[in-house]
Amino acid sequence: MAAASLAALVHAAPDASAHASHAATAAAVSCAGSNTVSFSPGLSLAARRTRIGGSGAYSCLSTDPALRSGTSSISGGGWNGCFFSDATTVERITWNTGERTTVVYHLGNVQQVAGQAVVLIVGRAVKGKFKGRTVASPGLQGTLDPLKCASKGGVELITGPSTLVIV
Repeated sequence: MAAASLAALVHAAPDASAHASHAATAAAVSCAGSNTVSFSPGLSLAARRTRIGGSGAYSCLSTDPALRSGTSSISGGGWNGCFFSDATTVERITWNTGERTTVVYHLGNVQQVAGQAVVLIVGRAVKGKFKGRTVASPGLQGTLDPLKCASKGGVELITGPSTLVIV
């Protein structure tokens, strides 16, 4: 079901058809790794305006044999809570080749269930390598203490597996 949702979001992304021929001639990239994301203030039962920060590390498969891995920094903000998320996120990826990509994620589905985030976001590479390409990033980031949703400080950190798919 997640794969079908991912495919639907990727194909529903703005301008996807305009980039289809470009995607067919350029290398697609698929990466697996993990993300750690912090929230300030922490996620609580009610959604509130938060800042997002974090990092990611990925191992990648590509038709470009030189591109094998990447690390990223994550920033953004919006309305977030333990049961709701509506935010814009920027991911700045540095590839093992030294090249960089900046991705802005606007379209997404982030289901927050007691601090456990089931993430399916779709964005566009806006700068650097793969500029103009669609990027999807599904994952599952969790907190070790979901009861913190009801605490004054809330859930300040989630971490877990994530992927990057660039088409």
